Amino acid sequence: MSDLDVRQTQPVSIQRWAAVGTGMISRSLVPDLMACDGAEVVVVQSRDREKASRFAEEFGIPSSTHEFASILADDSIDAVYLATPIATHFEMTRDALRAGKHVLVEKAIATSATEAAKLFDIASSERRFLMEAMWMKFNPAFLRLQAEIAAGTIGEPRNLRAGFSIPWPKEGGSRWQPPGGGALLDQGIYPVTLAHSIFGVPEFVSARGTVQPGGVDLAEQVTLEFGDGRFAHFTTGMLEFTDCSAAVAGMTGWITLPSPFWATTNLDIHAGSIEAIFGNPDRVTIQREGNGYVPMLREVVDAISRGLLEHPQHSAADTLSVFRTIDAISDQLKS
Repeated sequence: MSDLDVRQTQPVSIQRWAAVGTGMISRSLVPDLMACDGAEVVVVQSRDREKASRFAEEFGIPSSTHEFASILADDSIDAVYLATPIATHFEMTRDALRAGKHVLVEKAIATSATEAAKLFDIASSERRFLMEAMWMKFNPAFLRLQAEIAAGTIGEPRNLRAGFSIPWPKEGGSRWQPPGGGALLDQGIYPVTLAHSIFGVPEFVSARGTVQPGGVDLAEQVTLEFGDGRFAHFTTGMLEFTDCSAAVAGMTGWITLPSPFWATTNLDIHAGSIEAIFGNPDRVTIQREGNGYVPMLREVVDAISRGLLEHPQHSAADTLSVFRTIDAISDQLKS
C-alpha cells in the first residue's frame, strides 16, 4: 500500500474506540484520546478482568472486558488502540483489521519489516486505517525542527546524534523476554525514525552491542551512513543511562532536542551568531497538549473521519523503511 489518497467507502463521523491494554502507556494516551473531538473510548480490555474494570472506573470508560474476541465481534466499535507487548502486535492487529476495525498500534508495530508489510497489506485489503503510534513525528517540537531545517537555519544537515538508554527494572516485563523484547524495538526505534526523517534511507549500517543468549538485545551503539559524509550515531539500551537528548548539526549550526528528545517541548537553536552557537542558544518552548499524545491522536481521528487508510506524516512506506533499517541493525547485533 502506497497511495495516501486511497479512501474507504464510508468515512466515520463519531468514532467509538476500544483501548486494548492497561499499562503505563495506556494510562497516558487514553485520556488524550478521550479529549479529542470526534472520538469516544467506549470499552477497555485487559487479559486481567480486574485491571480492566479498575482502569474503566478510573478514567470514566463505560465498559470493560477481559476478552479481546468480544471487541472484535462488536460491530459498534470503529477503532482499536492497541498497547500490548510487542510480540502480540502482529496477531492482534491482524485480527482487528480483519474484524473491520481501524487500528492505532503502539510502536513497534511488529517485530520485523516482513510482519509490518503484511499488516499494511491487510489494512489495504480490508479498507481500514492502520498506523504505528509514532507520536514523536507529530510532536510540535519535532515539526518545528523540520521547519527550521527546511528554512536553512543550520544550513545543510550533515550529522545527527541521539540517545535513549534507561536502566529498566529487571523484575518481569515483556521488554526482557523474547520475542519482541529488547532495547532496539522499544527504544531504538525513536532515533532510527529521527534519522530517517532527516536524512532518508541509510546506505550503510554499522551496529555493535550486547545480546542475551535468548536473543534479547540489551544495549547497542549504531552508526547509519547516508552518503556524502552524512551520518547518524545513536545509543540505546536497558542497562544504564545515556544522554537522552538529540541534536542535528549542519553547515552553519545545530539544533538540540533536550531530553527526552522524543517527547520534548523545547528546541535549542545554536545558529545565527557566535553567541547563539557557543554561548546562549535561542530556546524555543512549545506548550504540551494533554500528556503529549493529543497532536498525534487528533490527526488519527481526523484521518479516519476523512476516510484515509494511512497518515502522510507516518505512512506505511515510512514505517516499513524504518523497519528495514531496524532489521539490518538486528541482524548485525545477532551475527
